[in-house]
Amino acid sequence: MKIEERKRGDVVILAPKGKITIGTAEEALRDTVQRVLADGAKNVVLDMSNVSTIDSSGVGEVVSSLTTATNRGAKLKLAGLTKKIQDILTITQLITIFETYESEDEAVASFQS
Repeated sequence: MKIEERKRGDVVILAPKGKITIGTAEEALRDTVQRVLADGAKNVVLDMSNVSTIDSSGVGEVVSSLTTATNRGAKLKLAGLTKKIQDILTITQLITIFETYESEDEAVASFQS
């Protein structure tokens, strides 16, 4: 899995591509989120539109990323959930803890309001 990182104003967008599964992929997500927060990011969008597969470890890491951001006074929002990922988050009732948006643009705009 690769994670593309870019900024739009004061919003950091992290766009993982590939599988978020147990092992190196979940570690890469954890390390990237922790690094951008340590660098002072307060607004983070996790663009999931190019994630092909996520397992329970990956879901746990996304939840952990939200917790880490919240504990550091930052906000983390999800964008571009595929139907498969949305279904997983709905079944596990984790969808209720995230702010989710259909597109990266909508998620970035939500920080302005």
